[in-house]
Amino acid sequence: MGGNTQDLPVETQPKSSPLPSKNPLPLSAAQEGQVRDFYYARVRGLCAEEIRIFAECARNRTVSATWACRKQRAGMNQCMVANATQANQDAAREEWFRHRIEKRRLQEEAKSSKDST
Repeated sequence: MGGNTQDLPVETQPKSSPLPSKNPLPLSAAQEGQVRDFYYARVRGLCAEEIRIFAECARNRTVSATWACRKQRAGMNQCMVANATQANQDAAREEWFRHRIEKRRLQEEAKSSKDST
């Protein structure tokens, strides 16, 4: 048992991905902020219905939304906490890398087509 992945059963071996590892070299603060934006958008998307229900209740209310929409707010918060997982953070990081790779590819294509004309 030398820590070799070949010694592991097939179902526990790490899956190879065309993307960089889940925790590559540290990103800059700006890049981490972009990853965080992808993460927040992902969690909000998963909880869109609960957010819509709370927003509907809170519409045209000010301070009274605190107690009038308590049940809806609790449902929204519960959904967001349940979906605020490391798996969703990793998925957001992978999505950010996919987006970055695609953006770089498009820039290179544009540059190569510009150079060939």
